[in-house]
Amino acid sequence: MSQIVVATLNRHKLAEYRAMLGELYDEVLGLEGLGAPEPPEETGATFEENALLKVRACAGLTDAVTLADDSGLEVDALGGFPGVRSNRWAGPGRSDAERNEMLLRKMQDVPWPERTARFVCVIAAALPDGTERTFRGALEGMIAREPRGSLGFGYDPVFYVPGLGRTVGELPPEEKNRISHRARALAAARSWLVARTGPGMARRQDRRA
Repeated sequence: MSQIVVATLNRHKLAEYRAMLGELYDEVLGLEGLGAPEPPEETGATFEENALLKVRACAGLTDAVTLADDSGLEVDALGGFPGVRSNRWAGPGRSDAERNEMLLRKMQDVPWPERTARFVCVIAAALPDGTERTFRGALEGMIAREPRGSLGFGYDPVFYVPGLGRTVGELPPEEKNRISHRARALAAARSWLVARTGPGMARRQDRRA
């Protein structure tokens, strides 16, 4: 059986990885599968730095290929805010709904043409031999004037995709997993993993004396 480990405790994020990696690996594990170690504090100044912090902390706990990502929302009218602080800027213990409400308040006077934004995801991959690489994906859109849809998580209900005429919160999982920032980063990561390890060859080969 082949395994890949995703350095996350977020069950929604892990479900997306399982949907997108299931055909390559027999088992897609999150941090709970490793005894739920706490992920490191995100002290990096970029998505790449934070993704590498997380993948390095997890890679030493397993012989499997390890992935970690850092993702967030960049709002042009707010100078790219909240960016790498997307999950923390509103304060500890805030729910997704509270963060969305606070963001919409910040944006209440911004006219529609200036509400451009993007979801960004950087995935860091670490192979058992110590090789590392990062992959970036982005989804362009607009900040809606009110939440729409009960699907997805995070800022999905307030992120409107003009080409689809819906927010990400209104997209079924299979559709989101075709166009999302995470899907785009993972598509590049998948191609690299297959080229380096072959489909499903996630575990380090046993060393023989």
